[in-house]
Amino acid sequence: MDIATLIGLVLTFALIVASILLGGSLMAFVDTPSLLVVVGGVITTTLIMQKLPVVLATVKVVIQSFFDRGTAKTDLVEKIVELADKARREGLLALESIEIPDEFLNKGVRLAVDGTELDEINQVLGAELDSLKSRHGQGQEVLEFMKGNAPALGMIGTLIGLVNMLQNLSDPAAIGPAMAVALLTTFYGAILAFVIFGPINDKLKSRTSEEVSRMEMCILGVNCLNKGEHPRLVKEKLLAFLPPPQRAALEEAK
Repeated sequence: MDIATLIGLVLTFALIVASILLGGSLMAFVDTPSLLVVVGGVITTTLIMQKLPVVLATVKVVIQSFFDRGTAKTDLVEKIVELADKARREGLLALESIEIPDEFLNKGVRLAVDGTELDEINQVLGAELDSLKSRHGQGQEVLEFMKGNAPALGMIGTLIGLVNMLQNLSDPAAIGPAMAVALLTTFYGAILAFVIFGPINDKLKSRTSEEVSRMEMCILGVNCLNKGEHPRLVKEKLLAFLPPPQRAALEEAK
């Protein structure tokens, strides 16, 4: 689990709740009509914007923001160099018995061991890479829409509250609830947009970039294995994907 995402969400809401409690009552910020307008509106407009299967798939993508199951890049470098060393000494068939934790790398190595042409291996792996980009891209588009739509629905709720208030100026008891709807819808819209949808969408973009980079490393590694390149050269090529601190740490560990 990516503890940073969970800690960030919990602490952000804790700070918001604490600031509310320091100035008044938490229940003053709970308003059912406002929730219906903003939360319900975001859900329904998203269904208008995109197909239901894509919206449901987005929920799964959002859940992934709390987990990071990808293999560390440093581990990938070590594993690919190990495979390159064995393949150079004993041939590609010797890799058949080696356990490879990373699923994508394992697929590429198995294709190479089976004697698949390099172009065909690249087509298979490239298609999977493109599929990942497409899936994540759709989820990010949905979240981007929700981020932009939440404040808009908050504004709609504000207008509803103001209209109700102006129609009941003669009744002082009705002004307070109408103003609550007017202000709380904007509050809810901002919370959804800038505390939930926006940060999670940015986290997913970062995750996608990292996953794409790992998959590109695997594709390069499989190409090197097929060509029988020297492990030292393979390592130098893979180190280009790592930031300097990780390169230094890998060298020190060695």
